[in-house]
Amino acid sequence: MNEQREMQDNDVPDAGRRNLLKMTGAGIAAMSIGAISANASADTSLSLSKEWDKTFPKSDKVDHRKITFTNRYGITLAGDLYLPKGISGKQAALAVSGPFGAVKEQASGLYAQTLAERGFITLAFDPSFTGESGGEPRHVASPDINTEDFSAAVDALGLLDNVDRNRIGILGVCGWGGMALNAAAVDKRIKAVATSTMYDMSRVMAKGYNDSMSKEDRAAALEQLSQQRWVDAENGKPAVGPVSLELQGGEPQFVVEYAGYYKSKERGFHPRAINSNASFTVTNPLSFMNMPLLTYIDEISPRPTLLIHGEKAHSRYFSETAYEAAAEPKELVIVEGANHVDLYDQLDKIPFDKLTDFFKKNLA
Repeated sequence: MNEQREMQDNDVPDAGRRNLLKMTGAGIAAMSIGAISANASADTSLSLSKEWDKTFPKSDKVDHRKITFTNRYGITLAGDLYLPKGISGKQAALAVSGPFGAVKEQASGLYAQTLAERGFITLAFDPSFTGESGGEPRHVASPDINTEDFSAAVDALGLLDNVDRNRIGILGVCGWGGMALNAAAVDKRIKAVATSTMYDMSRVMAKGYNDSMSKEDRAAALEQLSQQRWVDAENGKPAVGPVSLELQGGEPQFVVEYAGYYKSKERGFHPRAINSNASFTVTNPLSFMNMPLLTYIDEISPRPTLLIHGEKAHSRYFSETAYEAAAEPKELVIVEGANHVDLYDQLDKIPFDKLTDFFKKNLA
């Protein structure tokens, strides 16, 4: 465990079924948040990059190293561990992941390194089936397994000599915000949970944006996805969708904003990155359409919940309704003027002071 090895080459997925993806209720969501991953195996022999390959500069206030750890399903995950320089004794720690399908070299790593600068031991990790983490097949997400990934990250942090097991929190960005809330509800070791620009992926895939999908649309989407399983079974492998965020003109503004982050080498592009190069499997929405993530959000209480969202984000309603469903103590922070992807990397808009105060208070 906690071993560093060479990085393997990335897989290059096939073109996929463009028409079927468009027909699913989650079509626009999936097309705007596709995934790519490294060809890492599902055992402990992960190939991890040795060089600094993040989309943000390395901090001179933080020590960094790669670690691996295994979740309850036996999938080995890859993480970047950030430690404040000069610490002694047992410290508070945070597990960080997201956005949906993203890799730890992007937004989650930026959050993790910045919060490490502020005194926390942090672990940004690639979820199962993506990035440098293990799991087969690739290009898949799971409301269950990816929730478990957060708990496995808590395991990994709690095994470190310099972490206080009673002072561990988690932070989820975008689609992993929903996973973080789900993990906090079931895992009572998590003492505080925060989300930034949170997506409830099960809700958007099951009901469409702004819950616009009719019962007939949902039935038609499930019929198409069910038939796709025959195609995948006959081919012996799951089909993947079209390459994400290849703009043709006329896309919704939020899709343009996604492309402005994931496709830009000046912002968020990464060769292993979700949304930079490829797509999820076509049948990826199936489990999300059938398993609501936030069913037990009120059971996070009496542990605290912090929800952060941009004022101008198309996804703002996810945090607002999650806040309504959560029990006290809870707080909703709306960042003035910010859109969804601003909270991925815009340091002048991400409220790091608020996050720092929240975790220092509640992991004291």
